[in-house]
Amino acid sequence: MRLQKRLSISTQIALALPAIIVLFYYLQPLVDYMTYELFTLKADSHWGQVINFFFYDSIKIIILVFLISSLMGLVNTYFPVERLRNYLTTKKLYGLQYLFASLFGAVTPFCSCSSIPLFIGFVQGGIPLGVTFAYLITSPLVNEVAVAMFLGFFGWKTTLIYATSGIFLGVIGGFLLGKLKLDRYLADWVQQIQRNANPANVADFESENLSFTERLPAIIADGWGIVRKVLPYIILGIGIGALMHGFVPENFFSEYLSEDKWYAIPLAVIMAVPLYASASGIVPIIQVFVAKGVPLGTAIAFMMAVIGLSLPEATLLKKVMQWKLIGIFFATITLFIILLGYLFNWIL
Repeated sequence: MRLQKRLSISTQIALALPAIIVLFYYLQPLVDYMTYELFTLKADSHWGQVINFFFYDSIKIIILVFLISSLMGLVNTYFPVERLRNYLTTKKLYGLQYLFASLFGAVTPFCSCSSIPLFIGFVQGGIPLGVTFAYLITSPLVNEVAVAMFLGFFGWKTTLIYATSGIFLGVIGGFLLGKLKLDRYLADWVQQIQRNANPANVADFESENLSFTERLPAIIADGWGIVRKVLPYIILGIGIGALMHGFVPENFFSEYLSEDKWYAIPLAVIMAVPLYASASGIVPIIQVFVAKGVPLGTAIAFMMAVIGLSLPEATLLKKVMQWKLIGIFFATITLFIILLGYLFNWIL
């Protein structure tokens, strides 16, 4: 019975994966046929561009999010947070702990607000504050959803630069904030947790004696679960992006955020702070920014600020930090995002 189940799962995956790849490869001709033949819309009309953009990008991004989320689920299955906590609190890593925490932030599918409970867990596990900041910075900025969408919209080179810079931002930000010795600005109850924290009490990860085939259904289910969770944001973001793509004049954004204006990147970051969106909601809009003439670095700086510097995040952080620490944290990340924006525009 167990062998039959394994064979059934393997057969389903063997059939589904090539079908997904074929669909991805022929997606544009299929969407063109649906838009211009079935719906009889004109290719040069506003609504023709909107519908074509919406269906093509929605299907493409859903496929990429599912595949990359499943891949990251595989990583998390074999290297979960309990093991990371234990490793960071029992090993002397000579500064590499910032990189490990930042990398872990990159592979966890959390937005800025949902990262905070894990931030508290890190503190409770005895992990230094600077290392927890490295995780908190990177987690919302770089995750499998953002990477999948960047890959679909901008290609692998831009995606690599974006992901690497997000991880780098977490490492440097966590290191600097850690050196400032800011623990005294944590909330009183969090400081009490720190005083009582004992790394020896962090439970070792107990791996289940399951084969890869036995783990695979749960990994696939988790990957599809992530797709279902972010699907409304993907649809909303791409819907807004499609309307902007079809109706907004070419020079609407470039007039204020063009590369020749020195204040464009700081302005984009300041404009982003009152907003709040996950990567799945904001990346399609960023694509339209770029298509309308906004430099890619300026657009990415706007996106990072929306994801990582939101007012809802500040409100949640108030539960674990004093306002002074929140101000230092936001000011540090704002400065780095602005610098990265200028660097992106220079490189790209």
